[in-house]
Amino acid sequence: MAGDEEESVEESVRRLAEQAKELNDAAAEVTSKAAKEEQALQQRALSFDVSISKLRAKIDKRLDHKVADKLEEELNRARCALVDGDASSFFPGRAQGRFLRMFVGPINVRASKKDVQLKVKEEYNRFRDRTAFLFLLFPSTLLVLKSWFWSGCMPAFPVQLYQAWLLFLYTGLALRENILRVNGSDIRPWWIYHHYCAMAMALVSLTWGIKGQPNCAENQRSVELFLEWAMMQGVAMLLQNRYQRQRLYTRIALGKAKRMDVVWGETAGVVGQLWLLYPILFSLQGFEAYIGLSLLQTAVAGVVSEWQVIICGILLVSMAVGNFVNTVQTLMAKSRIKAKMKRSKSKHELD
Repeated sequence: MAGDEEESVEESVRRLAEQAKELNDAAAEVTSKAAKEEQALQQRALSFDVSISKLRAKIDKRLDHKVADKLEEELNRARCALVDGDASSFFPGRAQGRFLRMFVGPINVRASKKDVQLKVKEEYNRFRDRTAFLFLLFPSTLLVLKSWFWSGCMPAFPVQLYQAWLLFLYTGLALRENILRVNGSDIRPWWIYHHYCAMAMALVSLTWGIKGQPNCAENQRSVELFLEWAMMQGVAMLLQNRYQRQRLYTRIALGKAKRMDVVWGETAGVVGQLWLLYPILFSLQGFEAYIGLSLLQTAVAGVVSEWQVIICGILLVSMAVGNFVNTVQTLMAKSRIKAKMKRSKSKHELD
């Protein structure tokens, strides 16, 4: 009896080993077949992109403006329909930058399914919503405590804690934005570079000793200005998240934007929103440049001799100039689009 039971167990083990081999062979066959089908779909997607480019060249050169605008819009909707579906993973993607490889290594972070890509975008939006409130709360709390409890002189530790949070915030935003770009989002490269600069500034600020008495008001004037600017930035982020994201959803429904696109400071809104947001954005950029120039002036005058002052001043001025240039470029692009739409409408009415 014992011998029969032993043989039965051995036979069961052999059968399981054979089944494991068969399962492995079947999985390898399916994977190989899927890879071949994926390669074929990639070739079709590439051919589709080439065909669209050729058609656009023909439309721009040979057709009437009214017909050209209509066909161009249909082409954009056709491509958006593909890019917003599961076929998007078969289109040529953007290469992963050094920053992303530095943190995650040579791992492919491009999602193969559209619902996974959209979850990445949703998590990015939630992160921005949370940090917008904190961006407003932290500096306002520090300024209130400075006036009411700290007798006009902030201790170093709370300020450095805030700077450490800024380093975490900008690093998190830069990582998420790089992943979004790899997955097909339209984030402009400048906004990612802007966060690289902000990361560097936060890191440098952590090594900058916050001086108190004597002359606390003079020593901490630049810190106070930066906190005031951060409060304005928090207000701008809240307005942008609330109003312009609604406009983006409308553009997606009309086929003028992709579902992976995100809202940024230069993104379009309706006329009322533009009158509200753009003055705030330009004020922020001017205030940011003023703080940077103030830091550089104190370093040149010898009031503050730390190297951190010079680096932070240069970074603030560079970010302000870059933001201003990008905002102006966006406004000019909007003006050209509106002028083109008016011309098309005028010709349509004349016809």
